[in-house]
Amino acid sequence: MGWREFEDARQAIERLEPYRSRRAALLSDGFDPYQNPAVTILSWPDLLQRFATAEIVKTGVLDSGLQECLAAGRRCTGLAINVRRIQRHRRGNFWIDSLAFRREVVVTGWTFNAVIVFLDDLVVYRAFGGQPRLEEISATRNPLGPLQAWGDSVGGALLR
Repeated sequence: MGWREFEDARQAIERLEPYRSRRAALLSDGFDPYQNPAVTILSWPDLLQRFATAEIVKTGVLDSGLQECLAAGRRCTGLAINVRRIQRHRRGNFWIDSLAFRREVVVTGWTFNAVIVFLDDLVVYRAFGGQPRLEEISATRNPLGPLQAWGDSVGGALLR
């Protein structure tokens, strides 16, 4: 799964066709949980926990593929995919950052998660979500700079 952007991941999941796509094709496309650490195997109990509440199953709100799969017991399995592409960049004055007076880190990237549900070897359901654009700024301010941490350690030692 060499997805460079959120859209690449979304398109890969949307290419899966319920009641047409097969597990073997997914494994060869990089969705193999034994080769890819972003992929988790879901057992039937895992899927029950995620999707089945008594009221939803009774009222037929669940997708027909999910209902059929959950009713099939152990023949129902799935894959969960969780991908994070995050970059961290420091910004600001080198000396102020180095001496720990002020440090700003800009975090950018995206996250993606998906669930693929199989009845035996056949894909019967797929869904995705995530955050297509992530941007955060983390700022740490220490008015005393490098002395701030020194004061904390001396103060802690005096309290013992």
